[in-house]
Amino acid sequence: MSNTADPVRWTAQMIAPDEEFAGAPILRRELALDNGHGRTTRAVLHATARGIVTASVNGTPVSDDVLTPGWSSYEWRLRYRSYDVTRLIGDTNPDRVVLGLELGNGWFRGRLGWTGERQIYGTELGALAQLEIDFADGHRQAVVTDESWRAGPSAVIANDLYDGQTVDARRHDTAWQSPGFAADLWVGVHALRFDLETLTAYVGPPVRRQQDIAAQRVWQSPTGHTLVDFGQNLVGWVRFDVAGDPGATITVRYAEVLDGGELGTRPLRSAQATDRLILSGATDRFEPTMTVHGFRYVQIDGWPGELTPPLVTAVVVHSELRRIGEFRCSHDLLNQLHANVVWAMRGNFLDVPTDCPQRDERLGWTGDIAVFAPTAAFLFDVAGFLRDWLADLAAEQRAAAGRVPFVIPDVLKHLESLAERWPTEATAIWGDAAVWVPWALWQAYGDRQILEETIDSMLAHLRRAEHLLSDSGLWDTGFQFGDWLDPTAPPDRPHDVQADPGVVATACLYRTATIAAESATLVGRHQDAAAARDLADRTRAAFNKHYVSDAGRRIRSDCPTVYALAIHFDLLESKAREAAGGRLAELIAENGYRIATGFAGTPYIADALTETGHLDDAYGLVTQQECPSWLYPVTMGATTIWERWDAMLPDGTINPGPMTSFNHYAFGSIADWMHRTIGGLSALEPGYRRVLIAPRPGGGITWARTSLETPHGRVTVEWHMTADRHISVELAVPDGTTAVVRLPGCADQVFPSGRHVTSTVAPSDDAA
Repeated sequence: MSNTADPVRWTAQMIAPDEEFAGAPILRRELALDNGHGRTTRAVLHATARGIVTASVNGTPVSDDVLTPGWSSYEWRLRYRSYDVTRLIGDTNPDRVVLGLELGNGWFRGRLGWTGERQIYGTELGALAQLEIDFADGHRQAVVTDESWRAGPSAVIANDLYDGQTVDARRHDTAWQSPGFAADLWVGVHALRFDLETLTAYVGPPVRRQQDIAAQRVWQSPTGHTLVDFGQNLVGWVRFDVAGDPGATITVRYAEVLDGGELGTRPLRSAQATDRLILSGATDRFEPTMTVHGFRYVQIDGWPGELTPPLVTAVVVHSELRRIGEFRCSHDLLNQLHANVVWAMRGNFLDVPTDCPQRDERLGWTGDIAVFAPTAAFLFDVAGFLRDWLADLAAEQRAAAGRVPFVIPDVLKHLESLAERWPTEATAIWGDAAVWVPWALWQAYGDRQILEETIDSMLAHLRRAEHLLSDSGLWDTGFQFGDWLDPTAPPDRPHDVQADPGVVATACLYRTATIAAESATLVGRHQDAAAARDLADRTRAAFNKHYVSDAGRRIRSDCPTVYALAIHFDLLESKAREAAGGRLAELIAENGYRIATGFAGTPYIADALTETGHLDDAYGLVTQQECPSWLYPVTMGATTIWERWDAMLPDGTINPGPMTSFNHYAFGSIADWMHRTIGGLSALEPGYRRVLIAPRPGGGITWARTSLETPHGRVTVEWHMTADRHISVELAVPDGTTAVVRLPGCADQVFPSGRHVTSTVAPSDDAA
């Protein structure tokens, strides 16, 4: 595959079939290669769709991409991919070539959001393709989508991302992909109005099949349904080969959990999450690539004969991301927690960083990625993935006069049923994604280009938020999500939380203004930097004047989240900070080291405790197993991060709230603290040119091993601690990089590139 740097000179038209064909038409164009120009030296296919498209040459797919071109802000950005098909053209009959395009509804025309609305971006599917063939003598032949193409039906008779895909294998026929196929009974196509200026090459990676997972168990439910457990909550679909009576139907329904021994479908809300295969009578291969599901379990009805584990496979699907960060330690439950974070990220990094992958939502909520971005950037190389998404954020933000929508792409603005009751103003954390996400990428990879690309977006959000401040200088007006999903909130009122929303928003504004000021300085926008710094200073002063009392021992609403934000965002002077840390530790202990924070406080609470000298309390919180805690879901068999701390209750029943996902990465942001504090690996400057090695043992953990493929090479850290508190550290530092090793009770040591070993004896207050 090739994403060519040269801009495409488009002459193709966006075309649509003259008939609907159940939302899954196939289009073909048969062509003869131009004669007299020698051999084919290069052939590139540029392709995209309104919907999703799979392209082929003489029946061979041009790539292993799926769900292309994904979901972008279609009003302003429709991405295309460029595929090197030289080999496919060269291997075909030299006289005839068949270019095929298979379309599906995808995000463009399928169901989106929880209100049941479809065809939000348009009523007709469309395809755009341009095949450019170069010959030995310099001649170029171009074949483009235009009204000469023909369209016909496929074997797919229904497809939707939420509801699933139905395939009638009796209609399967590959003859249309071969030269000489009589397409006389097919229909024509027509050109659609389309602005070629909206076309943009992918910045991020494609979506692909990533791995196969075998079924672990097959059994009968109490009501007689056949259930299959894959042992891992994942995102994708199932694949199988099967033979049975022609016209018989196999139905596959997906879910993340069981409920009373049956498939637990209530959390899916209105999403049907059901695939169907109508058998042909021969051996049929079923793989529904026009949909996607979040699941660990499937219910399979109508299987001919006995279904056994080897007969069905789960296919894991997500964006192509390179794993760069690893972590393990001596605490098995923490290792499983970390694995759950990784799997939650995989499932929700499917073209868009979504909140959840299974129910009738699956939207790019900005608040989730705002807090999770540092963790994501450590675990995988997400530079291209998030740059692509940030381009959509900027486009949506420009259309909203500087306001960052709650979801990107902003489908909510199109949902008529929400128009009158949905808030339409900037919010903290969710809006702060415009600033926090690019900053996390800059810190992780050290590429200043991301700041240059996003500085206007950062400043626009900052100005919009500043406009909303009250006369007191606080962001205490309007709607806020606040500390969303604080576990003290009722199941049906996730916003009814302990933390004052003004305290949360004002603290976040200070962090945002500080980051924006530094970013503006780095890209040479000094006047903007000064304005942002002035806002930060005013916000900090207002926060302390109106929200902080008793020399830092009381912050309005007196709950863990407000202390965590005030401490970690550096809103307090040193004495007040120390006092706030003490109060935070008191609250944590009084609550039995169980979690009392939501989206706002959870990512920062362990850091706030650690930074104020309460490392043991941080470990007590992180290693707690009672509900609510990070490890409670692990003890309940979770293999991904849950949306709610108690998504499954201790008796094994599902939380009664209407919003319960078992695959939500936001609370997995604790992995960032695990990497830096348990693993001891962090950056001293953006991009890890200088690395800090500073493990802080605790919680009974006796060893940890952490590694990261930085822009300069792989850094590894492994430490062990004996019963007499002797700590030994082995580290590997890549060329051109310097490591500062900071061990308990020791002065800093500086190491150049290479492998090194150092050791110390930990003071008693840092011992396990």
